[in-house]
Amino acid sequence: MSDEQSRLAQLRDEIDRLDREILERISARARCAQEVAHAKTVANPDDDVVFYRPEREAQVLRRIKERNPGPLSDEEMARLFREMMSACLALEKPMHIAFLGPEGTFTQAAALKHFGHSVISVPLPAIDAVFREVESGAAQYGVVPVENSTEGMINHTLDMFMASPLKICGEVQLRIHHHLLASADSDPPSIRRIYSHQQSFAQCRKWLDTHWHGIERVAVSSNAEAARRASEEPGTAAIAGDMAAELYGLATMAGTIEDRPDNTTRFLIVGRESVPPSGQDKTSILVSMRNKPGALYHLLAPFHENDISLTRLETRPSPSGTWAYVFYIDFEGHAEDPPVKKVLQTIDGEAVELKHLGSYPVGVL
Repeated sequence: MSDEQSRLAQLRDEIDRLDREILERISARARCAQEVAHAKTVANPDDDVVFYRPEREAQVLRRIKERNPGPLSDEEMARLFREMMSACLALEKPMHIAFLGPEGTFTQAAALKHFGHSVISVPLPAIDAVFREVESGAAQYGVVPVENSTEGMINHTLDMFMASPLKICGEVQLRIHHHLLASADSDPPSIRRIYSHQQSFAQCRKWLDTHWHGIERVAVSSNAEAARRASEEPGTAAIAGDMAAELYGLATMAGTIEDRPDNTTRFLIVGRESVPPSGQDKTSILVSMRNKPGALYHLLAPFHENDISLTRLETRPSPSGTWAYVFYIDFEGHAEDPPVKKVLQTIDGEAVELKHLGSYPVGVL
């Protein structure tokens, strides 16, 4: 045996040893998670026990990234640990996660990124249906899109919070990569129609105008629906992502065709429980102010005075009357932080209505 072959055999033996050690460690962690679940059940025999703790998971994943020695990237290491935590949590009872469907959408990708693949993901046809599924208790959490870096806010999601009792429990930021997909036997000259969601068309407008000018563009309810149609109709293509391509067996005619390489969509996790502080949090509120001079100034001044950074300010028509508006505000910090408490108390004294939508761990790419 040559020196190279001997060294390779040694490395393989070391990998086998490490695999056995990893297996033992993961199994020990799973047993510990089972003991935690049992302790919670014993301590709360008459209550619905909450096994999933968003703030706890966020803290664990932050520590993993901080301590990661490489060579795997921080995000890849966090993904591996997220899947392990998802599998351990499912030992007690897999969670049902509602999302804006159908299957193969970016919203499903966001749900799986946040919760891991050991949950039961439930596709629903509309944002309001996701809210109803969680409100009824049929799903523990829901995932809905709220903002795209190219196209801005998704107003339907914001409007749902005006009447819904649900809380924002987390956020997911997902880099969106669009591909032009078609059946494997399709030739570019044969394509006469492209399907996609209207927002995806908007995010790929310049690329389409340059490379597929004059080809019919048909907006459908989702990118997954676009992929389904392209898989069944000869002479058609779809703009969609990797999950839809895999689900419907489509080939990539052109990849990453979005006009902006940093194209990102933010999704919200909605649930019925408030989330304790994690150490790096964001808070969302809805505020209706009295219609008087200086109303916006009085709304924003407390944030400046308490050195709290706003991350989003939007206005939506109020359902209470014509030409009345509601402010949707995201800002850094948790509602239990003393400076945030002070701000919310000040605003509450000035506002017609203040609704705390939730404080939750900051999402990262």
